Amino acid sequence: MAGNVYRETTEALLLPRIIRLGGNLYGAAFTLMKLVPARHILLKAEESGLLGPETSIVETTSGTFGLALAMQASLMRRQLTLVSDPAIDANLHRRLTDLGARIEICAEPAEVGGYQEARLRRLAEVRAEQPDSFCPEQYSNPDNPASYALVAEHLERALGEVDCLVGPVGSGGSMCGTVRGLRSGRPGVRAIGVDTPNSVLFGHPDDSRVLRGLGNSLMPANLDHRDFDEVHWCTAGEAFAATRRLHGRHALFQGPTSGAAYLVARWWADQNPDAKVVVMLPDEGYRYQETVYDDAWLASQGHTAPPPSAPVEVDDPTRPTHRWSRYAWNRRSLAEVVGGARTLAAVR
Repeated sequence: MAGNVYRETTEALLLPRIIRLGGNLYGAAFTLMKLVPARHILLKAEESGLLGPETSIVETTSGTFGLALAMQASLMRRQLTLVSDPAIDANLHRRLTDLGARIEICAEPAEVGGYQEARLRRLAEVRAEQPDSFCPEQYSNPDNPASYALVAEHLERALGEVDCLVGPVGSGGSMCGTVRGLRSGRPGVRAIGVDTPNSVLFGHPDDSRVLRGLGNSLMPANLDHRDFDEVHWCTAGEAFAATRRLHGRHALFQGPTSGAAYLVARWWADQNPDAKVVVMLPDEGYRYQETVYDDAWLASQGHTAPPPSAPVEVDDPTRPTHRWSRYAWNRRSLAEVVGGARTLAAVR
C-alpha cells in the first residue's frame, strides 16, 4: 500500500476494524477473515513457483474460504475449481461463479466424514484430472495459521497488550495462528475456542449441524488443541440470537459465527473485568439476510428463544449438551482431554 491507496481489493479488505464493544471487550470485525490465509497462500505459491503460468487452483469448501479464493484468483487471473456440497447457499454460489470460479457439488455425503469426506474424495479426482493444479489445503497447510501473524501484529498495534482472544474454530487456522502471534511476547494470553455441538473438533461425535462456518466433521491438521485454554459449544439458535443482538446493540452486521463468538466473549469479559478481551468476528451478514436476519425464518425454524445468560460447565467434552456449554481445556492435547474424560466416566 502507498499512502491510503491499496494495490488491490483483497489487500484493502484484509485486516479487521477494531471496535470497542463496551468495557473491556473489543471486536475485530472482518469483512471476510478468510482473505488472510487465501491471499497469503496464493501469493506465496506464485512467488515460489508452485503456481506456474498455467497452473489452476482447486480446493474444497462450502463457505467463505471459497469466496476469498475466488476473489484473489480473479485478481490473479487464475482458473479456480471449488468442490462443494448442497449447504452452499444460492447467493454465495452466484457470487463465486460471477468471479469466474467453477463449482462442483457433491450431492451425497460419505458414510464416514459426511460431506467433507465426499468433497475430499472428489477433490482428489479433480486434481488427477488437472495435473497442473495447486491446492491451498486450508485444513493442513501450515501457511494458513502462519498468515494470521499479520492479524496478531494488527491487534497489538491497535490495543497494546491483549489478555484473551475469543473466536470460532473451523480449520484451526485463525485462532491458532493469531494466539501464537500474541503469545510470542506474552505467553499468558488466553485462547477461548468456540465450536458447536456435533462437531468433532473438541471431542463430540460427528452428527448433523445447523450452524455453519465453524465446527467440522473431520479433524484438521492445523488445529492444535494445546493452544486453547477453554472451549465453548454454542447451538445454532443461540448463535442466531446473539448475531441479532450484536447488530442491534453495536450496529455490527456480521454472520452467525460472529454471533456465537460474541455471545461467549461478552460473557467471559463480564466475568473477567480486568482482562482486555478481543473477539474475532469473521464475516459480514449479507449472506444471511433471508435467514438469520429474517424474523419469519427464525420462527419457522424454532429459533425464537434468547440465549442463556451463562453457559453450563461440563466435565466431559465428548458428550454434547445441545445448549451453550463450556469446558476448561487447559492447553492439553485432544488425547489427554478425551482420555481423562473416559477415565472419569469409567470411575462413575
